[in-house]
Amino acid sequence: MGFREITIKLSTDYTDGALKDAVAKQLGIRDFSWQIQGKSLDARKKTNIHWLIRAGVLSDELTGGEPFVYPVLEIPWKQRNSRALVVGSGPAGFFAALVLQKAGFKTQIIERGSQVARRSESIQKFESSGIFDPVNNYAFGEGGAGTFSDGKLTSRTKKVAREKQFILSSYIRAGAPKEIEYLAHPHLGTDNLRRIVVGLRKEFEEMGGRMHFETLLTDLIIKNKKVVAVVTSKREIPADVVVIAPGHSAHETYRMLIRNRVRFQLKNFAIGCRVEHPQELINTAQWGSASLPGVKAAEYRLTAKGDGCLPVYTFCMCPGGMVVPAAAYENTNIVNGMSRYRRSGQFANAACVAGINLESLLGKPVEPLEALDWLGDLEHRFYKYSKGYQAPFASIQGFIKKQASSRTVDTSYPLGLTPAPLWELLPKEIFRSIAHGLTVFNRKLKGFDTGIILGLESKTSSPIQALRDPDRCCRGFSNLYLAGEGSGWAGGIISSGVDGIRTAMAIVQKAS
Repeated sequence: MGFREITIKLSTDYTDGALKDAVAKQLGIRDFSWQIQGKSLDARKKTNIHWLIRAGVLSDELTGGEPFVYPVLEIPWKQRNSRALVVGSGPAGFFAALVLQKAGFKTQIIERGSQVARRSESIQKFESSGIFDPVNNYAFGEGGAGTFSDGKLTSRTKKVAREKQFILSSYIRAGAPKEIEYLAHPHLGTDNLRRIVVGLRKEFEEMGGRMHFETLLTDLIIKNKKVVAVVTSKREIPADVVVIAPGHSAHETYRMLIRNRVRFQLKNFAIGCRVEHPQELINTAQWGSASLPGVKAAEYRLTAKGDGCLPVYTFCMCPGGMVVPAAAYENTNIVNGMSRYRRSGQFANAACVAGINLESLLGKPVEPLEALDWLGDLEHRFYKYSKGYQAPFASIQGFIKKQASSRTVDTSYPLGLTPAPLWELLPKEIFRSIAHGLTVFNRKLKGFDTGIILGLESKTSSPIQALRDPDRCCRGFSNLYLAGEGSGWAGGIISSGVDGIRTAMAIVQKAS
């Protein structure tokens, strides 16, 4: 039996039958099987938008060729008595724990929030009443912040094929659609993720792993540069190896680690707001029509540089999604974006942020704790202006011209909007750069200037980064590891999951 890989152009609303016919015609064969290995939308010409599909074909009518084989992550198992404790159930924490359990460690995960069902209830109550739950919110709880997001599975990190496939395969076993293995821009949607994290938990527990919810890490017990136990809100837990993957929002965890002489350094990050438009406007700008058969919703990615401004870019674009109140702590007001799998909502939103170096922005040296204080003060400033969790907003045109909105607007944000001089709430250089960036975006995407800009987007990544040795151990410790977005070395579901996997594999190698 021979194998051939081919690329086919098909209409956006193609059927499996049309794909089969196209394969047969291109290869001149009748009896075959095929598997989609790649699929991307070519929208460079609005008059000819189509799918590019890379298919692997097996047939007795073909000769030669080797079928594609997905890369495999080899996890060496052996009987161990070592106790591994993982803090945080987001992608970094969970996949680190899964690898350690597969390698034979006795692994536990502690999570400060609740299981996803209870977390969902708390979030629904918050959005309907404005009553904030510090235990369960958009930042904390089962699956981490990614559970309530668009669930994008893209990553700019190179050479991660084995780890990425391990993550995708785990998601598919837990109920994710198989298309995530071949789509150019795969996403899960928050509705799928809420089911998937439960499936992942069940797999981990069936392997002998244990998960403890509503258990907050409060301190470390350290002897001779080794963590011998962790202190939690419920009890002390002894451990032989500790992986902390708290996400970038757990500022009190950062402070506790710094108090225990875990070393951090400043890193560049980004600050800004969310922009929101009717999804049909984005569709029309990108496709030339309000809808496209076979495609959910149009996306965009925009960048702007120049005129002595900070670099400005859109981030975490959520087609057909909603802007959500993503505060991790009471008396702070920040926003984020979320989409369901079908991306069928009325609105499109994206972060519009300026990349910053905090020391350059403030014109002075800044310690890690000062960076956390600066960010917390900014998040409180937005809360203080709104006197709660309404999102301060302006029209994009008004933002550029420093003109406050005088009317209410339609929005996906569940807790309502309040007109605000965002140019006064943001640091001056960040406002100036974003205003310039928006004028550039207006030229790149027709109708962009008719949208609104709202809230504070402050969680694109951590402002600080853990110092790690080549074996990924925290500098100055023999068994303490930081992974994922909370370490400052990763961002997003795939990147964080990969960092957790590689951290766990380093631990396995060290213990072998």
